[in-house]
Amino acid sequence: MKQALLTMLELQHRMNTRVHEDWINQNFEWYRAAWIECGELMDHYGYKWWKQQHPDMNQVRLEIIDIWHFGMSALFTPGADVEAVADTILEQLQGYQPSAADVRAATEALAEHCLASKSFSVAHFWDLMQAADLDFQQLYTAYVGKNVLNFFRQDHGYKDGSYQKQWQGREDNEHLVDLAAELDGEQPGYSDRLYAALEQRYRECCP
Repeated sequence: MKQALLTMLELQHRMNTRVHEDWINQNFEWYRAAWIECGELMDHYGYKWWKQQHPDMNQVRLEIIDIWHFGMSALFTPGADVEAVADTILEQLQGYQPSAADVRAATEALAEHCLASKSFSVAHFWDLMQAADLDFQQLYTAYVGKNVLNFFRQDHGYKDGSYQKQWQGREDNEHLVDLAAELDGEQPGYSDRLYAALEQRYRECCP
């Protein structure tokens, strides 16, 4: 689990560094982004008793992945490296007991903590994962995949419009799912190997 956390934290650090080289010392309000994502999650799950609604759990889980981006960012403090942040996460999970809250209650609890403390609670986030039937391996795979694909798109002309999102009639995220399934996500260097696999597939499909 720690190796997976280190991989995710390193990816998040690299992504945030693209926004600002010294992002950790900028005091960005990551907690605010997290609780606003909680509101977006609630829209996908449904809360309007006055009309018929059906939870879109795929979108709910995608919102949870987005919340994790901001949550990890909020856990970085000046002088702390990825190893220290990973240890902090593991410490917060020691003795963790699920609250058995449903998706709405778990989402509200996480948002409330973000607003009251201006920080991020790993335990409340884990409650939300449990409520949405999202386990750690699924979180890890989805998070790493999304980050690697985002970096790949940027590196291959996404910003100037030269990037081809369709590869031989299939979207790049479909190829991502195929390639991720062929790799062992628990091995060190998983994100680099996934990026390399995307690179090879892209060259084959879009010469």
